[in-house]
Amino acid sequence: MSAPWGADPAAGFRRRIGKSAHELGTTSGNASCPDIWELDNGDFAVIGTQLRDAYRDRLTAGVTIDEHESVVVIPRSMLIAAKADIPDA
Repeated sequence: MSAPWGADPAAGFRRRIGKSAHELGTTSGNASCPDIWELDNGDFAVIGTQLRDAYRDRLTAGVTIDEHESVVVIPRSMLIAAKADIPDA
């Protein structure tokens, strides 16, 4: 049995996945979020609006948010644009 997954805080940003918020028109000015990045260890980082408290009492059965976790929301257009950059395996 393998060890449970854990986020590696030492992992660095490798490359943007999909298009930037500016390219998609989901931000203006100097703001650069939301964003999706592949990390140098193969994991992914999502930068978006943190809505942990807004969703905490509306989670589907069997879904929990641990104290060290957050719910991060990004625009649908951003994830669709990233699809081509996400490896199959």
